[in-house]
Amino acid sequence: MASRGVEGIIYVEPILTGELANIINPKIVKKWIESITHFSEAKFEIEFVPAHLDSTWKKPMTATASYTGFDEENKMFKYKFEFEAPMDYGEIGALLVQNKLHKERFIKKIDLDLDYGDLLIFNCESWVHSVKDDTSRRIFFTDKSYLPSETPAGLKSLREEDLESLRGDGTGRRESFERIYDYDTYNDLGEPDIKPDTTMGRPILGGKEHPYPRRCRTGRDIITRTGRDKIPKEAESREHLDFYQFYVPRDESFADRKVATFGTMEILFSIAEALKPSRLEFHDYSSAPIETNKSRFEKLLEYLNDKWSDLNHLEKVLKVVVPKLLKDLYNNAQTVKRIHNAQGKEDAGKPHSWFRDEEFCRQTLAGINPYSIKLVTESEWPLKSKLPCEIYGPPESTITKEIVEKGINRHGLEGFITCDEALKGKRLFMLDYNDLLLPHVHIIRKLTGTTLYGSRTLMFLMSDGTLTPVAIELTRPPIDDKPQWKHVYIPYSDYKEKTMEPPEAWLWKMAKAHVLAHDSGYHQLISHWLRTHCATEPYIIATHRCLSKMHPIHRLLFPHLRYTMQINALARQFLINAGGIIESTFSPGKYSMKLSSDIYAEQWRFDREGLPADLISRGMAVEVKDPSAKNGVRLKLTIEHYPFAHDGLVLWYAIEDWATAYVNYYYPPPPPQSYPQPNLVSTDEELKAWWHEIKTVGHADKKVGWPELRNQEDLIGIVTTIMWVTSGHHSAVNFGQYTGGYLPHRPTIARTKMPNETDQNPDEVPKEWEAFLKNPKDALKNCLAMDSQSSKVKTTLNVLSSHSQDEEYIGDKIEFAWEAEPAIKDAFLKFKHKLDNLGNDIDSWNKDRDMKNRHGDGKVPYPYELLKPFSGPGVTGKGVPYSISI
Repeated sequence: MASRGVEGIIYVEPILTGELANIINPKIVKKWIESITHFSEAKFEIEFVPAHLDSTWKKPMTATASYTGFDEENKMFKYKFEFEAPMDYGEIGALLVQNKLHKERFIKKIDLDLDYGDLLIFNCESWVHSVKDDTSRRIFFTDKSYLPSETPAGLKSLREEDLESLRGDGTGRRESFERIYDYDTYNDLGEPDIKPDTTMGRPILGGKEHPYPRRCRTGRDIITRTGRDKIPKEAESREHLDFYQFYVPRDESFADRKVATFGTMEILFSIAEALKPSRLEFHDYSSAPIETNKSRFEKLLEYLNDKWSDLNHLEKVLKVVVPKLLKDLYNNAQTVKRIHNAQGKEDAGKPHSWFRDEEFCRQTLAGINPYSIKLVTESEWPLKSKLPCEIYGPPESTITKEIVEKGINRHGLEGFITCDEALKGKRLFMLDYNDLLLPHVHIIRKLTGTTLYGSRTLMFLMSDGTLTPVAIELTRPPIDDKPQWKHVYIPYSDYKEKTMEPPEAWLWKMAKAHVLAHDSGYHQLISHWLRTHCATEPYIIATHRCLSKMHPIHRLLFPHLRYTMQINALARQFLINAGGIIESTFSPGKYSMKLSSDIYAEQWRFDREGLPADLISRGMAVEVKDPSAKNGVRLKLTIEHYPFAHDGLVLWYAIEDWATAYVNYYYPPPPPQSYPQPNLVSTDEELKAWWHEIKTVGHADKKVGWPELRNQEDLIGIVTTIMWVTSGHHSAVNFGQYTGGYLPHRPTIARTKMPNETDQNPDEVPKEWEAFLKNPKDALKNCLAMDSQSSKVKTTLNVLSSHSQDEEYIGDKIEFAWEAEPAIKDAFLKFKHKLDNLGNDIDSWNKDRDMKNRHGDGKVPYPYELLKPFSGPGVTGKGVPYSISI
């Protein structure tokens, strides 16, 4: 029988990932060096699977790939194989790969030279476990995408087998080499097994009592303790696990360069913790410890250099990989030195501009939390709480029409405007944290070193498109037999900046500090963590469990889902855990995550996570008829110069157009006037299972707000929302956090109550008031974070605001599977062109001085660039990655 020769090469990347998290320990690197020398001993067994079953050749075709050297051009190891295939063997649709070495390996791709000039490439980009861990073979498909109903006969069983291998059965402890995607509650935030006292126990998030999205199941041991009522019965042990050792499916772990970026956080936290509070002043922060860590890196480099001669053919590999990674680590560690200048140079013309009312309001439109400001409608006036008055006191707000009119007319620039006119003209806006926070005030005030109020902040839209504050109302519900207390603070601007400021001016500043602490907590816990990181994890799990890697929707979403599970696992390890960064530096303290659960239950809905729906729900945009617009309707912003919404809508519509072209290619609508036929979307069993699992398992506690999935339009809306949340939404609330490192600009915690807060006797003069009158500046300082808290926040925000060296920006590089289809490639290039134009347009808009909300004032002179699609590495204040990767 005639045959044809087939040659192939397996490309394996030299990866440090697991050990890099502890790279400052030379013993770890030595261990890696010892293990990497076994590359030359590695062999891979490969079986070739025909896509179709019409071949008369029934015998399995196999080959063994052996190590042949290091490819300097591709910077990868090469393993070659050869075999003879019958001429009628047909199209190869899949490969089954088994790693015979005792260590896992990261296979980048497998090239097949089919002897007649064609090169078939399997873009694997996946870890392949060792036979010592698991004897099963890995399945890799070509870049051609298939709907389930269109799967070639030879691949149908493999398609299901591959999906089944990722699901697990909900039992057993997950091992680091596994790729199992399964669901669990957030039952590992507390640490009762590490600290037996009940203060480290935390409620389980997920379920009827505390609704929450699900996270990836790890299968660690459940803690069993008797007589400790405050420790949840199903709490999972944390087991003293080291950095990066919370289980995530193997392919969800960071690539080396991203480890270098985020792994630096562990080093920086260690530096911050080692410093005494007296060393945490802005001007001399951490100069000595940086040198200490630099010497560690230098010693490690020396150790590696000493080992070059022992590594023979791997010398070139290490010279390529290790120095770059160490350079990344060291460069990222230098960010500690910049913390004290988190907002750049002080503007000599406008000292302390971070306290200016204009900047306070502008941040609601162009700061790191542009998701809270809302329009005050005529139907909402007068403002009134919806909470039960028998628990929280009188519901009526004390912000009256007279207070509003005094506030909006105090500048004398607009002519006299009544409150009714402001409401009718859609010129009153609000940050409303009253009903969200009041139910938590009682328990949070029992904590040491923090306090809380319910708050409302009213703002007025000036004729130049900027906002000015009108009033702040702070409310304390009845507590410990004390009646409800509430007070309205109004801007005090009748003084010159360099003169002695009266008490009213300092009270206004303190009220703003409390509101900013509320907004910071909402931003970090809700706008950032809950609505992006946390809500996305179920989408990732369901995508891998329900959509084959051959499925076009899996391939559309895949770049938007990379690395998120790893960053979320790290967050559970030391950011949102008991005693972690969030609890120790934000006002809600140990109740932070419970607060996020309550707000998830009350506010979160998938059908409002898309940008247009979100803006409409807050009254920040309305739909208007426009014959020239798509579907005859366009979105009109209530505040024209709202930088986040303005830029965000351009990005949203670009993503929507890309998703539309993609979906309609793989799910073509039936031709007009054709006979009725089933919709390809509604008959896609994998797709239906995916959406069902997201709704009923991943977000099992939410019963409302889920769109139907019946046709192409529904699917486009769903995937566009997911793609937006992971890219534009996350970038807008994350990569501007560097400026938040300067705590007076954006406090994360208010530690003391307002000095004029009284208890039962309104004529009583509180002791806090007397101290405040003596030194109001010290009173404000004491209200803000302590130095130790400040150092943690600044360190965290600097790292979280950084782009890694290998950041994958939306629309930058085309995925292999997209490039394989000419129509999809063309649609992607149009998408990329729109993003290039958006970047250029943002540059132009930032030069337009009439768009005043795009520029900060004084200490924050930077333009609004958070949704500019592309960026270089480091802290740049711009760049939109595909995924939530930090």
